[in-house]
Amino acid sequence: MDMLHLLSELPKVDLHVHLDGCIKPATLMRLAEQQGLSLPSTNTIDLIPYVQVSEECTNLSEYLTKFDFVLPFLQTKEALEQVAYEVVEQAADHHIKYIEVRFAPQLHRNSDMNAEETISYVIQGLRRGEQDFGIKARVIAICMRNHSLKANLEVIEAASRYIGRGLVAVDLAGDEFSFPAFLFREVFALASTYGIPITIHAGEAAGPDNIEEAVLNLGAARIGHGVRLKENSRVMQMIRDQRIPLELCPTSNIQTKAVSGWDAYPIREYFDQGILFTVNTDNPGVSGTNITKEYQVITEKFGFTIREITTLILNGVEASFLGAEEKASLKRDFEEILIRLGVYDKVEN
Repeated sequence: MDMLHLLSELPKVDLHVHLDGCIKPATLMRLAEQQGLSLPSTNTIDLIPYVQVSEECTNLSEYLTKFDFVLPFLQTKEALEQVAYEVVEQAADHHIKYIEVRFAPQLHRNSDMNAEETISYVIQGLRRGEQDFGIKARVIAICMRNHSLKANLEVIEAASRYIGRGLVAVDLAGDEFSFPAFLFREVFALASTYGIPITIHAGEAAGPDNIEEAVLNLGAARIGHGVRLKENSRVMQMIRDQRIPLELCPTSNIQTKAVSGWDAYPIREYFDQGILFTVNTDNPGVSGTNITKEYQVITEKFGFTIREITTLILNGVEASFLGAEEKASLKRDFEEILIRLGVYDKVEN
């Protein structure tokens, strides 16, 4: 079995994927037709530049314009349910067995849904996908950095009603440079009061001080991206010692210029220094990627072996926000498949 085929066959998880970063042009056309909205073209090929970045993407701001384009089509319960379902469908194509899909409830309320309702419709779509494709899928609710305290507290309150019922965590995303992590202590203190696990986008568009703040004062159990962690050796040691997983998204991190290029991407350095991290897609539609491609690129550019890839995949299982029993069951399922593929020896691991 050649490397690409083997990478494709491996069971996988994706812990950092945005709902509105997964929209296929054909889906966008269907949603536009259903909702009576117009598009720049009725040809799916012509729509690709509107939803997917090019290789010339210059920064995170340019990357985020793709979300501005699709959001108007994601304002109904039918749209949220359908797109969530399709995220699971796309995951199945790449042997993803567990996926955590994140979205910002407050960005989908133009048709008078409340935050709680948006979460419920996304969960409905994920559950339908679970039934049809045999994948375990959960949701993460995002608070936005540019939103008011009131709006973000509403997200936490809504999330509290679904924890253990399809929702596994809350997140903070948006303009990290302009809205540093320390501004959101009150928001995530409420999440901690409710016992909701927390992951925070940090160390992507700003430095490692945001990572430190996210862990020490916001209660983050995982860090979204964290590529700039290496800029501070003290914070890096803290993350390593506390075994805080980073949710790396290689293709996206290059496209948004979180690092200057592949030569500066710290994934091999993090692995060799014992930093716990997972490999994820972030936005498959926007980035033109999938989870198999993400593993392929790190094998080609950084020499990761199949055994090391297996370690990273199992890191993802361990870093998931599933409960202990579900996580143990998922790990057993993964080990059985990996043993069958001949890439895992339980005694060695």
